[in-house]
Amino acid sequence: MRDSDKQTSLAMKKSGRGNQAVIFTHTVYQSAVMIGELPGDFLRVSGQQQQMMMADERIAQILQAQQQAGFMHPVPANVQGRLSLTVAQAKLAKNYGLTKMDPYVRIRIGHSVIETPTAYNGAKNPRWNKDINLYLPHGVDSMYLEIFDERQFTMDDRIAWAYISIPQSVLNGDTMNEWFPLSGRQGDEKEGMINLVMSLNEVQQPVSQPTVLYQQPVVYYPQPIVQTVPAGMPTYPPQQVGSPQSQRPLFTEDDLKQVKDMFPNMEDEVIRSVLEANRGNKDATINSLLQMNSD
Repeated sequence: MRDSDKQTSLAMKKSGRGNQAVIFTHTVYQSAVMIGELPGDFLRVSGQQQQMMMADERIAQILQAQQQAGFMHPVPANVQGRLSLTVAQAKLAKNYGLTKMDPYVRIRIGHSVIETPTAYNGAKNPRWNKDINLYLPHGVDSMYLEIFDERQFTMDDRIAWAYISIPQSVLNGDTMNEWFPLSGRQGDEKEGMINLVMSLNEVQQPVSQPTVLYQQPVVYYPQPIVQTVPAGMPTYPPQQVGSPQSQRPLFTEDDLKQVKDMFPNMEDEVIRSVLEANRGNKDATINSLLQMNSD
């Protein structure tokens, strides 16, 4: 017996007026339930969480601007090339559950793990069209692929999986568009098919630059020359030597304001970072910001 039934029975015994006691007990329980419209801040993101999200977005924009300006990560050593992989779609054998499944794909290639977005209500025919680019190390010629059904209140359910070998034609530079069988609860290679597009592009290792050792400049201080002035000759005070002109900045606040007027929705820190990356070149900065907005 649940606790509510025990409390109802106890109230009936004490009062001796069975129906009235039951009405009283249910009234008490009903008063503890919120009835009517939900408050305005229900399920609303708190101010601190919103600030963290805005900070993450700002950092992502700065990193994107630096990458477009040429600050790319160096190519790691011992790689075959850059693998371009497109997870297009799948045709699954069965929809598990009472509602339509929300499938997503998880892929392991070497030490890299990549996930696609969730195809909500994708059921048996999910579509992702997710483009993945990563460096393929030497000795890695296969991938492990899993398809999960995203759940709200329980662990995600694994639907299908497959070990897929990268064809030799792809390693030779060709582009491949193929369907691969999936294994699962229905049996080996009986859970459906998945469509993948693969290609491998060569990457050039950066040429190592000779190491330049920094040498502290040697400063010579001229010794003052003392000249004797003949008697009767006028003396003149020594002339002050002007200090060298300070180094000119890459850009001015007016340049920053001009670019800001063209992109009013862009953060000042992002615009400043792109200007610094382009050495104050406003035309290159505008092109980089236009490309960011188009992405």
